[in-house]
Amino acid sequence: MPNEALPHALVTGSSSGIGQAIARHLLDQGWQVSGWDLSPPTLAHERFNAVRVDLADRAAIAQALQAQPPVDALVHAAGWMRTAPLATLDLQAGEAMWRLHVQAATQLAQALMPGMTRRRHGRVVLIGSRVAQGMAGRSQYAAVKAALIAMARSWAGEVAAEGVTVNVVSPAATQTAMLSDPGRAASAPKLPPIGRYIEPAEVAALVAFVLSPQAAAITGQDLQICGGSSLPR
Repeated sequence: MPNEALPHALVTGSSSGIGQAIARHLLDQGWQVSGWDLSPPTLAHERFNAVRVDLADRAAIAQALQAQPPVDALVHAAGWMRTAPLATLDLQAGEAMWRLHVQAATQLAQALMPGMTRRRHGRVVLIGSRVAQGMAGRSQYAAVKAALIAMARSWAGEVAAEGVTVNVVSPAATQTAMLSDPGRAASAPKLPPIGRYIEPAEVAALVAFVLSPQAAAITGQDLQICGGSSLPR
């Protein structure tokens, strides 16, 4: 049973990459974490509850939500990338990315945020990408990540007076398995100006701050952790 004295976060994509790093960091900080992922769990902790769910399936999400206790924070980190130039775009891949990145975030926020507003406290963080600004060969991925920013700003405006914040954290190329995913072979990752890729733990630390009481005045923002990629060239 959840310990109501401890903060509780739902983190999607918790079995690998950025989502796993976020879940681990929050556990280290004393949070309870519900980790939602289609893949088997890779974390073992007394305060970690793994939920196997296909986040591209609305019915599966709805069923999992029935057993989900109230949360103080929602972090939507699940995602994947397919790349291609306009002439060879895969429309099914585009639809699948929309379901996972945007539709799942919408369904989860719609279910969980009313409880946050009633309690007048809550945090929502959507993991975006520097690519949301547009990049050749990544139009479909850029579109879904840009949608997250627009949604976050819209939701933030709706709940700002209720003690709930909504933000996007957008990393540049991050050292995860996605870097070598064959599905993104058409658009190779770009090394940030700092000379290395972003570490998942660095993203996790920023997310943890955004979830903290000290970040109560930060909402509706796209916070970039980009190793200098956003600097003018």
